[in-house]
Amino acid sequence: MKEDVYILAIESSCDETAASVVKNGRTILSNIISSQIQLHTIYGGVVPEIASRKHIEKINQVIEAALDEAKMELEQMTAIAVTYGPGLVGALLVGVAEAKAIAYGAKKPLIGVHHIEGHVSANFIEHPDLEPPFVCLIVSGGHTHLVIVKDYGEFEIIGRTKDDAAGEAFDKVARAVGLGYPGGPKIDKAAKEGNPHAIEFPRGKVDGAPYDFSFSGLKSCVLNYINHAKMLGEEICVPDLVASFQNSVVDSLVSRAVSAAKEFGYLKLAIAGGVASNTALRAGMEAACRKEGLSFYYPSPVFCTDNAAMIGVAGYYEWLKGNVSGWDLNAVPNLKLGER
Repeated sequence: MKEDVYILAIESSCDETAASVVKNGRTILSNIISSQIQLHTIYGGVVPEIASRKHIEKINQVIEAALDEAKMELEQMTAIAVTYGPGLVGALLVGVAEAKAIAYGAKKPLIGVHHIEGHVSANFIEHPDLEPPFVCLIVSGGHTHLVIVKDYGEFEIIGRTKDDAAGEAFDKVARAVGLGYPGGPKIDKAAKEGNPHAIEFPRGKVDGAPYDFSFSGLKSCVLNYINHAKMLGEEICVPDLVASFQNSVVDSLVSRAVSAAKEFGYLKLAIAGGVASNTALRAGMEAACRKEGLSFYYPSPVFCTDNAAMIGVAGYYEWLKGNVSGWDLNAVPNLKLGER
């Protein structure tokens, strides 16, 4: 019988300070998240310097809480995993420095984890039947990627955004209509009261790249619609506006993801990232997959947003492959998917 592998994982790439203990890559023994959303809301978005300082304040507490919740000691951990990119450089540095100090002091191996690999790996937590290969749509505030997950930690990018990420577009439109930050959840809620076909906004396309995304044109159309209505003194129905905007985004995401799965011959399609918790996206993807005979996978909302459990899962599979980091591991804010 193989010895159990316990990963203590740390995530601090943006505005969540998180720690988790993961057993054998699929069992979450603890998942502690200290969110800074309330702190950044008054600024309308994440302030990097404030985020970094808050990580320093909270990181020891969340790690201790993660070990306590798992009812385990640091000495029982097999390895320490940490997000080292992409993300905010100051925020990443806090997590990386903490992980290196703990790993060195406890004489444990150190595993640097790609943040986006973590998001994809979140699907493994609640779907024990899901194994590569499959197609995954990754949608968050900073990233929109369509990838083939060839193996654990091995990706082929077949599509990406050429401008704004989907989550970034949500934040900007939410700000424009006065819903505030964070934009994604607020638009999702407001859109439930609106008509998604009230305004026909365009679906951005990229010439010669059928699986790439573009949301800047859509964002501009929404802003022009708002400005035009204001000039004419017309009242804007915010639920209709955001429902129509969301419908355009969801249609662009779903159509490309499903088309890619069919063209490349995969019967499994997953979504990941913060925007993967959007109820319209999940419903649209589920309906399209059912129609096309595809198996659809998605994480629970708590595993869609930034968390350390997903980093622990990804770290486990890196550990199995022998991908251990040296003490020179550093934060890489613009780390590309597939790079190490």
